[in-house]
Amino acid sequence: MSRKFVLAAAATLLSAPMAFAQDATGDAAAGEAAFRQCVACHVVVNEAGDTLAGRNARTGPNLYGIAGEAWGTGDDFRWSPGMQALNEAGVIIDEASFVAYVQDPTGYIREATGDNSARGAMAFRVRSEEEAINLYAYLVSLAAE
Repeated sequence: MSRKFVLAAAATLLSAPMAFAQDATGDAAAGEAAFRQCVACHVVVNEAGDTLAGRNARTGPNLYGIAGEAWGTGDDFRWSPGMQALNEAGVIIDEASFVAYVQDPTGYIREATGDNSARGAMAFRVRSEEEAINLYAYLVSLAAE
């Protein structure tokens, strides 16, 4: 493998989280307000163990640094078969997939995996696309801090 290729690949991988942060088009402040509806199940805790948002809820996974990750990652959570299918399909969390998922979790999983029997565990739906976009921007902003 050429040295130039390795360096280019490394630069691409290192810049991937920043690319997803730049793709966040919503209003992070509005997303912070909207996140209040998520705290019953989710928390945002960084690598140092600091809780950035939410309470100590563990029904849903920690949402810290999800942008650019594959769906259904994280060893400390029991993922639904639907999320495992998204992971196996290599679907990455970006603004478009996040917005589609939080507005219709089961519908998104079925469409993305092509499996009409697949389901996730999240029953809650975000009401509007704008609110979902703002939530994504908020989560991205927490990881960027």
